[in-house]
Amino acid sequence: MLSRRDIVERAVAKRVFARAARRPVEVPQELADRLEALLVRRCCESLGLARRAGLAVAGFERVSDAARRGDAALLLLALDGAEAGRNRLAGLARNIASATVLSADELSAAFARERAVFVAVGPGPLSRRLLIDLRRLAGFRVGAMAPDELKLAPVRPERRDGGTRKHE
Repeated sequence: MLSRRDIVERAVAKRVFARAARRPVEVPQELADRLEALLVRRCCESLGLARRAGLAVAGFERVSDAARRGDAALLLLALDGAEAGRNRLAGLARNIASATVLSADELSAAFARERAVFVAVGPGPLSRRLLIDLRRLAGFRVGAMAPDELKLAPVRPERRDGGTRKHE
């Protein structure tokens, strides 16, 4: 289920949490803002983990190279990035899922860079987890877009002897 800011705000206003708990419950009015901030933090932490694992790159040239080589499963384009750059990169990477959810400042923080507008994340469980969190966050932000799913082959678990299973 997709999380949305308006649903959370309506639940707080109508005291749905107290009715569900069948007792008085104090819910802060700024719950939607707090949820958004926590989702941003989670996405940035996942991106930082992907960067440290060598699964994510930032910058137009590095991202476009990763897209051409087939090393990118998910492209992240800054919400406040230039439209021309986003269109140019989208043209290079037609078969790669892209999300426009995080701001350039948030992407920059995840990469410890001065300015990051474009990010590519490689295939695997980390990109799938990041996509789930990005979809949740997109429901809290105006103009944000995230794909429904990654178009990736399932990741096969490795066997103990280092090979992969043939039939699953």
